[in-house]
Amino acid sequence: MVDRKADAKTRASLDVLVAGAGYVGLASAVALKQARPSLAVAVVDAAPAGVWQRDGRASAIAAAACRMLEQLQVWNEIAPEAQAITDMIITDSRTSDPVRPVFLTFDGEVAPGEPFAHMVANRDLNGALRRRAEKLGIDIIEGLAVSAFDTDGAGITVHLADGATLKARLLVAADGVNSKLRDMAGIKTVKWEYGQSGIVCTVAHERPHNGRAEEHFLPAGPFATLPLKPDSNGTNRSSIVWVERTEDAQKLVDGDDLVFEHELEQRFGLKLGAIHVADKPRAWPLGLTLARAFVAPRIALAGDAAHGIHPIAGQGLNLGFKDVAALAEVVVEADRLGQDIGALDVLERYQQWRRFDTVQMGITTDVLNRLFSNDIGPLRTARDIGLGLVERMPKLKDFFIRQASGLSGDTPRLLKGEAI
Repeated sequence: MVDRKADAKTRASLDVLVAGAGYVGLASAVALKQARPSLAVAVVDAAPAGVWQRDGRASAIAAAACRMLEQLQVWNEIAPEAQAITDMIITDSRTSDPVRPVFLTFDGEVAPGEPFAHMVANRDLNGALRRRAEKLGIDIIEGLAVSAFDTDGAGITVHLADGATLKARLLVAADGVNSKLRDMAGIKTVKWEYGQSGIVCTVAHERPHNGRAEEHFLPAGPFATLPLKPDSNGTNRSSIVWVERTEDAQKLVDGDDLVFEHELEQRFGLKLGAIHVADKPRAWPLGLTLARAFVAPRIALAGDAAHGIHPIAGQGLNLGFKDVAALAEVVVEADRLGQDIGALDVLERYQQWRRFDTVQMGITTDVLNRLFSNDIGPLRTARDIGLGLVERMPKLKDFFIRQASGLSGDTPRLLKGEAI
């Protein structure tokens, strides 16, 4: 994508400015521009141009989000490199246990031929959204942070780090869990740290995974194995999300490679044959962050700027895509009715739609992490009995699959695969 700093200095008034060129920010811009081509939409991002291309991670994209990406005309580009999750198993044991009993299994389809999730390389997802944005004529201004903004009755004036100013009717803050725009808007958060970090890496292995995902609950936190498409050489691969106590996680990623692979093998096992780490492991501290409000005059928070949750349920990115779909639907309908798309009464419809679901998911992941990330005997017994009961209740399992796929509750049209 071409750096458009020069455009920022000369651009007249916009309808929507999106701060943040991650998946949520780009998808928001594409959804709005595609539904209302008359809207002037631009994206500004603090990261230097090309940084996204060095992201070696992968993300689990739920079925509802896949439907939205198809509606946004990017899924066909992504799909050939996406790996369907065909089934999932959950185990609960210590690394030293000789046997890891499977307590819960999930079929991977929400409808015949439609997996409940796909694993997608972050580079592929970001690149497809960028190319779609470019085709729609959306400017992406890279390498410039928002330094300040001023609101008035008619709009919002955004000041960039190089002295340029942009005027818009609505500013969408999609600038991550440590959102500076959220702070500038005076929106407080509920926040705490878990004392855990998530280690992420790609693992190559001898035998194919056949699309199976596994989540292994360990005393320090969950260890998830997520299937990836083979690389260009046909090497079988999986993505690892490994939660450890922060102190231990940092020692593992900074320490000797052989020690890391040994500890990884203790958790991964040898079910897929010999394994080796295919990229440099990285660790991120984990916590819960919930914005007390999702909107302010002329501003809407989306994605991690509104909510950062524990990865135990793999729902962080999919919550962000729900924000995209709900915000786009609210803004597009308001614009069609001739309403001011940045007015607080319009934005509060978005907040009412998304806030309860987000808080509920934040609380759920918090409780799950506290319940499963320990080695307390009575709790271990109780949770294993609970998992076993769910395994024997097909209707309850179907409910959890619908939840995981993003197709439950008051679902925005884009997540149903419908145009807005």
